[in-house]
Amino acid sequence: MRTDYAEVFQSDAAVDKYERVVYAPETYSTAVSDRQRAFLRRLVRREFTARRPVQHDFACGTGRAIKLLHGVVRAAHGYDVSAQMLAKAQEAGVYAKLHQVAGDGPVPEPATVDGPALVTVFRLLLNAPKDVRDRAIAFAAKILPEAESGLLVVENHGNRSSLRHLRHRSNRANQWFAELHHAEVEQLLARHGFEVVQRRGFALCPAGAYRREWLRRVARRADDLAARSARLSGVATDVLYVARRIPK
Repeated sequence: MRTDYAEVFQSDAAVDKYERVVYAPETYSTAVSDRQRAFLRRLVRREFTARRPVQHDFACGTGRAIKLLHGVVRAAHGYDVSAQMLAKAQEAGVYAKLHQVAGDGPVPEPATVDGPALVTVFRLLLNAPKDVRDRAIAFAAKILPEAESGLLVVENHGNRSSLRHLRHRSNRANQWFAELHHAEVEQLLARHGFEVVQRRGFALCPAGAYRREWLRRVARRADDLAARSARLSGVATDVLYVARRIPK
């Protein structure tokens, strides 16, 4: 696990690589993102029938999670410690109000608490240290004080119970290789008064299966089918957890 996570994306080169390499066309991450988009849009339409929610995306980066929900939320706010990431999001035309927040100190204040709300925390928990994870969920708790306030959706893109775990021995020296078990995510959420109400996986195959064209086609088809069933989330490589505040 990295201890300098907040500083990693402070350079233009790192931000550019994130957009042009990690989320390039035909990559594993792009395929996962496409499946997440379909799931999240269905989730919002199903759960927020009376009024569309306001999205608050913590550690928004270049605005990927915000773009997934363009048109189905009432408004959106993105929060990040990196001015470079926020600049890239603005350059990409993300429909949101963007806010730079401090990397430490008091938990940031949300721009608004006008509900209902959907709080999203993507690609943060896995590589961030414990205090950053807790900071993110504490932020969500400010926006979602009650069970009726809305939903929290967090991503674990390194599930320890997936095929990706087979590479953990060969990646001991790789500070970017981290793993999170479902129980760790559930415990993190519970510390801040949240309970998981739904879990969905978006890839059974590891990222390496997408690097060769002939194998990519097979992996995409298998993962597209697997993403339709919540039952396979236990062994999925990338998982979204939908949570709600525990009723008082």
